[in-house]
Amino acid sequence: MNLTGPRRSTPTDDEATAPVELPHVLVTVAEDGTLTAMVDGAPFPSPDGTAWTRATFGPLMDAITKDRTVAVRVEVRECDGSVFTDIIRPRTPRRAAPLPEKPVPDTRRSRHARRVPRLMEVTADGFVPGEDVAAAVIVSHTDATGTGDARALIDLDTLPDTAGQEVILLGRISGTFAVRRLT
Repeated sequence: MNLTGPRRSTPTDDEATAPVELPHVLVTVAEDGTLTAMVDGAPFPSPDGTAWTRATFGPLMDAITKDRTVAVRVEVRECDGSVFTDIIRPRTPRRAAPLPEKPVPDTRRSRHARRVPRLMEVTADGFVPGEDVAAAVIVSHTDATGTGDARALIDLDTLPDTAGQEVILLGRISGTFAVRRLT
């Protein structure tokens, strides 16, 4: 004895079992390199009225796929009789990052990332053009310009105490040595 009634189909059942039909794009290449595009048998003209060409194949596909939001089956028929077929899939949509439910507590690293550096410029001349110039208390290196000048930016917050501190600029090739006080 069968206690269940006959199975009835619902719209969702039909959609789940129906084959997926992609728009069919047929691109025919002429001898002069112009393209004729058809989407599901209907002509797809250029929006500006000019002919599609090999150089505009990318914009043609973007226009047909609505900037790759729609998948399409593309068939390209060359003038020599060769045929190429491919499926252009849509891009996967990017999800926006969810906002945190509660504010994230400050950490030492996040406070450090938000701080504005206090910089001091140190300059000297007499270096060989393009040479490597060491900035000591070795906190950074810089290069001499094409005229032989050197420039270094020193973040004062990275030094223990700037009162009385001095910076040395040392030319690695020329041996030029310049001492500047950070004041």
